Amino acid sequence: MSLLPTLVERLARARADLRMGVGVVLCDGDRALLVLAAETMDAKRLEAVRALPGDMVLALTARRAETLKARVYDGDLARVQVPANAGLGWVRALADPADDLIHPMKGPLKCLRDGPADLHRLALALAKEAHVLPAVLTCPLDDGAGFAARHDLNRLDAAATAPLLAETSPLAEVIHARLPLTVSEAGRLHIFRPEDGGVEHYAVEIGRPDRAKPVLARLHSACFTGDVLGSLKCDCGPQLHAALAQMGTEGAGILLYLNQEGRGIGLANKMRAYSLQDQGFDTVEANHRLGFEDDERDFRIGAAILKELGVGTVRLMTNNPRKVDMMQATGVAVAERVPLKVGQTPQNAGYLATKAAKSGHLL
Repeated sequence: MSLLPTLVERLARARADLRMGVGVVLCDGDRALLVLAAETMDAKRLEAVRALPGDMVLALTARRAETLKARVYDGDLARVQVPANAGLGWVRALADPADDLIHPMKGPLKCLRDGPADLHRLALALAKEAHVLPAVLTCPLDDGAGFAARHDLNRLDAAATAPLLAETSPLAEVIHARLPLTVSEAGRLHIFRPEDGGVEHYAVEIGRPDRAKPVLARLHSACFTGDVLGSLKCDCGPQLHAALAQMGTEGAGILLYLNQEGRGIGLANKMRAYSLQDQGFDTVEANHRLGFEDDERDFRIGAAILKELGVGTVRLMTNNPRKVDMMQATGVAVAERVPLKVGQTPQNAGYLATKAAKSGHLL
């Protein structure tokens, strides 16, 4: 028996370290890379990295690189060489698009085109999981294990870590209890916790849905601004309440409340996207300028919870055909797509138009 942390537990630590500005060491055989999140690192740590013998490189996603007009030689990412005199402001300006329109000229930027980029790719995936901006300062190391030990840094084996990032962490139900609701007194709330220490997800069960028949279901991504504050910029809050109301009327249903705020980029980055929208960019363009894809959510989580609840076939309440496809692909049959067209306001007209035109929503 051992009290040493498992790889899954070390990965959870790595996400927390990046959020706090602490470095993480990624190793692959004889190669090793020191990684720090550009958003959270401070000037002292930047100078400490500058003192190392290796050359500093800022890894950016191809989406962010496109905005910066940086050459993308590695397909889905760019490795930008950090000039010797570059300070923290330079690093942050490349990572964060907040001032792009005020200071559009960031270059000239020199990008690496030789050598492997797999460790940089893994570092960016870690940053996304940590819900910080997907931009990481990196430096190659001669002795990754020794360096990590001397500086008390978390060290991850790349070959073992990469598959974990591509998978959905197993979920376990922690507890469920009766929860009378306005729409139905026969409510029950289930709490699911992922093995990897990530955020919990919830299932709201109305009545006693017959698992032998298609269950009325909704996969609802958390939206603090819409669900709690009543934001007029989206239709999330009205969709949440309309879905629960229909389940209450029918007497049965399951609403999954998945903590994937901002299409999976986190609340802070969602607010960054809102700020960019105020500059004239639409939802998708804002996500791209931040370095994210159109939608970073993992709908496999919803499918896993439905299976845990014994649900194999659903009547899915959604306007998003991609949700239907993802459910089918993960083994949950969709007997019917139930439209959920509510919450349209003058303030979210552009947002809904973008969802229809660029994300294929049926509105």
